[in-house]
Amino acid sequence: MSIHNVACIGILVADAVARTVDRLPERGKLDLVDQLELYTGGCACNAAIAMARIGLDVAVIGKIGRDGFGRFLYNSLLDENVDVDGLVMDEGESTSASVVLVDSSGERSFLHCLGANASFGENDINFGIIEDSEIVFIGGTFLLPGFDGEPCARVLRKSREMGKTTVLDTAWDSRNRWMDVLKPCMEHIDIFMPSYEEAVKLSGKTEPEEIADVFLSLGVNTAVIKLGKDGCFIKSAGGERYRIPTYTHIKPVDTNGAGDCFVAGFLTGLSKGWGLYECGRFANAVGTHCVMAVGASTGIKSFDEIMDFIKNNRLEEV
Repeated sequence: MSIHNVACIGILVADAVARTVDRLPERGKLDLVDQLELYTGGCACNAAIAMARIGLDVAVIGKIGRDGFGRFLYNSLLDENVDVDGLVMDEGESTSASVVLVDSSGERSFLHCLGANASFGENDINFGIIEDSEIVFIGGTFLLPGFDGEPCARVLRKSREMGKTTVLDTAWDSRNRWMDVLKPCMEHIDIFMPSYEEAVKLSGKTEPEEIADVFLSLGVNTAVIKLGKDGCFIKSAGGERYRIPTYTHIKPVDTNGAGDCFVAGFLTGLSKGWGLYECGRFANAVGTHCVMAVGASTGIKSFDEIMDFIKNNRLEEV
């Protein structure tokens, strides 16, 4: 019997969030900001913490530096009851970090350092943790240059051979390689969960169902397209098809991490043996909780609290 519901593989980032920043100071000068706070970030880190808060048993596999940001991420994951045995601390690397500048309209701009995520590779994977997990989730594809492409495909294939359900989510590819990098992985993915913007770039299509059909034709078992304020679209190779709205009456406070929390909600449902519609509805609710508070996982509640939210905020199936 598996120890972990999910093993999260991928990027871990320390986010230093400064607000309010409507202009940068003149060269050599200083300006004041209202707040400057440090948060956990990165797809694997965000999803792992969100699932742990919901109540799942989660492990994280990734690489950080043995520095201040690395200690912050390590201790934060420990505090959230995430298993960190698969976390590599590299003396020769700095921890991946972002400076997030938030202006008075809430718009964000980012300064990002890849750091240890750039050197994370296949040899950093602890397959003992994968063996002890039911689901293997890879988050942050396109921001893991030492792991993207064929190495990632090999890990997915091996995980499948070990009897695990494989799930993958992408990040934005600023180098515009898209499917050239991801194609080797597709036939080894059970559930593929990109955002709409990333899915358009990967597929060359704009309609969610046409996008999903491209991914299914490449070997994915189920395509889940995250549509932000419009919820999600799900289509499986077996013919199931759902467009599920989200909770638009909730006014977002901070959208950072919403996609990762959506994934956390979907994987929660998957771990409980739910159908695709139930997984998508719960995922929308978890993503909604994320945007209710500042920080990528600050707003995430327990499983029972989120189920109460769903009961009190019913949606009509589209």
